[in-house]
Amino acid sequence: MQTDTELPNTSPDLKSFSSEIEQLREVAQASLVHEDFLHLKRFERIGRFLSLLGYGTAWIFPNPLSILCISQGIITRWLLMHHIGHGGYDKVPGVPDRYKSKFFAMGWRRYIDWFDWIDPEAWNCEHNILHHYHTGEHGDPDLVEDHAEFLRQIKLPKPLKYLALFLFGISWKFIYYAPNTLSALHSYKQRTASKGHTYHITFKNFLDLRKPLSRRLWFYCYLPYGLLHFVLIPLLFLPLGTNAVLFFLINRVLAEAFTNFHTYMIIAPNHSGDDLYRFEEHFKGKREFYLNQVLGTVNYHTGSDSIDYPQMWLNYQIEHHLFPDLPMTTYQRIQPKVKDICQRHGIPYIQESIFLRFKKFVDICVGDTSMLRR
Repeated sequence: MQTDTELPNTSPDLKSFSSEIEQLREVAQASLVHEDFLHLKRFERIGRFLSLLGYGTAWIFPNPLSILCISQGIITRWLLMHHIGHGGYDKVPGVPDRYKSKFFAMGWRRYIDWFDWIDPEAWNCEHNILHHYHTGEHGDPDLVEDHAEFLRQIKLPKPLKYLALFLFGISWKFIYYAPNTLSALHSYKQRTASKGHTYHITFKNFLDLRKPLSRRLWFYCYLPYGLLHFVLIPLLFLPLGTNAVLFFLINRVLAEAFTNFHTYMIIAPNHSGDDLYRFEEHFKGKREFYLNQVLGTVNYHTGSDSIDYPQMWLNYQIEHHLFPDLPMTTYQRIQPKVKDICQRHGIPYIQESIFLRFKKFVDICVGDTSMLRR
């Protein structure tokens, strides 16, 4: 296993580094304008248009246009949930309450704002709290190397490992993220309530409807989403004939597989690779927090809305992990400045193609490489 406890600059001035990062944060927050919200709205409209185009053509025959449009529409809703859920638009002037973190996708608004396999409350806890403030630690519920331990260790031909990763990729929101986020929320509530016993949804018990958490998975996540998208909406096309229903269902299932793999490809590599760190201990104070976020995170190529939109602005993951509560446009503005600060302080700032990073993620999963440790 690879280990490396030293940075290229063995003694970076963390006090100065942290001070510059915090000064940048203050400048970024002071620069927020209503146009930052209008930018978000523009992509919300684009996502809705693509969804309508995809659904409106899916009944004609199985085709890539419908699949890609439906998929990108689904991804757009997650893009909104990600940045709004973090409070990225809470302080932007002139933003309606429904686009603020306390309202978006909360309660009944889930069915309007972000109706996916995933429980928004559970995702906010698993992602916004546990992942962001335990990045790369054992307490990180999204630590790839730990989740892939079985695949890393099992003696299988490499092609079978690749096949397993592909099958996981086209179904990961359903088989992994929905139950994992619910389990993380339950465990978090149990710990904060000082209760020792926690219940985790696994392949062995996810059908055990005697358990409240398993019932919530089925009756709040699986069944509502599955029935709406794969039963009720396809049946709306029945007046056009049974072929229309069948073609729509084929396109919709393929769009689900495609959006799963698309999100899997841009989310999973953000914190995995043999040049990124995982951490044996929790950070102590802001200075270590900022350092860990950079050392445990990677950016993809950035530069314009056309590049950023298909990547859900996750290509600015370093900036996002330093400042989770800023709008997407601000990440575009501050990214060169964050990179410059890191480079001047001798702190590795990794930015590479999404395809190269996905290859490094796969190498971690199949056991060819390992994370650096600190």
